Amino acid sequence: MPKISARIRLVAISLAAGGLLLGGARAAPQDDWPNMGRDPGGARYSPLTQITPANVNSLKVAWKHDLKPAGSDLRNTASQTTPLVIDGILYLANPYGKIQALDGVTGKEIWSYALPDSMRPNTRGMGWWPGDGKNDPRLIFTSQNGRMLAVNARTGKAAEGFGENGVINLRTPDVMRGFNDRPYGVSSAPLIYKNLAITGSAMGEIPKGPSGAVRAWDVLTGKLVWSFKTVPGPGELGYDTWAAGSTENRAGANVWGLMNVDAERGIAYLPIGAPSSDRYGGDRHGTNLFSGSLVAVNAATGKYLWHFQLVHHDIWDHDMDTPPVLLTVRRNGRNIPAVATMTKSAYLFILDRVTGKPLYEVKEEPVPASTVTGEQAWPTQPIPAKPPALARQSFTAAKDIATVTPEHKAFCEKLIEDKKLHDSVRYSPLTMDSRIARFPGSGGGPEWAGGAMDEKRGLFIINTHDMGSIEMVEQKKEGHWGSADGPDSFFIDEKNKLMCQEPPWGTLYAINVNTGDIAWSTRLGVTDSLPEGSRNTGRPSIGGPTVTAGGLIFIAATDDSRFRAFDTATGKEVWTYKMDVSAHASPMTYRGKDGKQYVAIVATGGSFLQSPSGPGSLLVFALP
Repeated sequence: MPKISARIRLVAISLAAGGLLLGGARAAPQDDWPNMGRDPGGARYSPLTQITPANVNSLKVAWKHDLKPAGSDLRNTASQTTPLVIDGILYLANPYGKIQALDGVTGKEIWSYALPDSMRPNTRGMGWWPGDGKNDPRLIFTSQNGRMLAVNARTGKAAEGFGENGVINLRTPDVMRGFNDRPYGVSSAPLIYKNLAITGSAMGEIPKGPSGAVRAWDVLTGKLVWSFKTVPGPGELGYDTWAAGSTENRAGANVWGLMNVDAERGIAYLPIGAPSSDRYGGDRHGTNLFSGSLVAVNAATGKYLWHFQLVHHDIWDHDMDTPPVLLTVRRNGRNIPAVATMTKSAYLFILDRVTGKPLYEVKEEPVPASTVTGEQAWPTQPIPAKPPALARQSFTAAKDIATVTPEHKAFCEKLIEDKKLHDSVRYSPLTMDSRIARFPGSGGGPEWAGGAMDEKRGLFIINTHDMGSIEMVEQKKEGHWGSADGPDSFFIDEKNKLMCQEPPWGTLYAINVNTGDIAWSTRLGVTDSLPEGSRNTGRPSIGGPTVTAGGLIFIAATDDSRFRAFDTATGKEVWTYKMDVSAHASPMTYRGKDGKQYVAIVATGGSFLQSPSGPGSLLVFALP
């Protein structure tokens, strides 16, 4: 048995509090949206109140910015970015290889910076460093091929003194470990804290390869400041949760999504994903810390503070795809600083963000054993008492098959027969001799954008979908293990985009964090191809919600090309706009220099949902 808890280990911590908050630690002025989650804790909550449930139906497109250059022969490129707005200027990571500054009222371009040809831009945003009085503000941008770029936000030029011509190479020997032919990059915006840019990584699923270490870089020079090892070595905390020798050159256990920070306390929260291979762990027996864990570190030094493991010995790719969201739980007359975190398994864990202890009971529940040769599935998984799972956890063909039309039911019955699919339960392990319809599938559950928090109402808002995966594990010719059907083999009619289980196929939830109960839920998205009266099925979604003090939730995300607003108090849909293509990005809102509140969303289609794509646009809305 491990010598430390599989879920929580606390160490004494001493963090300076109070005083002036600098850099990324500053509270955002109410008119602005300075990072992907707006505030350092990622709540995606705006204090603006001009747009309300009473007037949102009058919302119109104020201006539109085309992403793809006119006349370009470039192929359509998907983006999941959220623009930033500071002091009336909108900053956009354009998926067609540039960073732009636009006037927030008119959309007129102020400057444009062309990315170096060697960069493959990430499509999930960038970070903002506000300057220090001596140095101008900077935009910090990462790439899928392992580069980080700093741009002077005032001039649109490469930031002086940062790396070489504003670029540093993140593919350093300490993380590549000699595997220089393997993919390694950064797929999401860095976390900005004071003078640090904190980066995760994205990599392949082969067991041996680059390190998933989380690293912090000086935003002025690009020099490495600290590194946190997500897979421990001999003698280090968590090493005894791995079979002897199995951590050597272990890939995965990386942070590929967004991180957030408690700026006042100086605590950064790292949502660490699955180890590689993510469908087989016969070569890594144990709970495998710090994979599948939320890890809290000192944001200034990278020193470990505590961890909570949400998935033991992950063999489902149920990694932590959503960013941790900081919030407050009110209990017995006191306010408890908390963090909400999830994995693709769709269980929401609400923890004390100072200690890592769960605020609602978590039990180790028995789960099925594996029959795969050499595999030792962990016998239990942590399940919170509240709230309940926010997505489907099982499938039984006899009662769960979709009946939205007779034709679709017949298609799904034939799919089950042809694939010889077996039913599944919560945390069903994959087998080598038969396929299962697994829920949640490899795409979640929740998606990478995660949730938003309305502190005033005590509601955590999140969208999830029910997309099952058709899966069986096999050993690849290269020797590693993976899904026999590939990561994107879903339990659906691919041609007609109809799921093979009964709806709902996508849901928007409001969770009362003070009680752990679901305050309300509503189906999110419609299936236009179904007969009238049957279209309110909910739809798969990528992209998250934004909430406002005006009492609204703005969300696109679904593959039905709609942008919607909901009344936060009731969950009632109060506004819908039909776009040319779907927007698989999270919206944001800001106040322009003209005093108007604007709402912006990037719409390109695409993503693993295979939504029809287009040249893409930034749509900006306002009241007349």
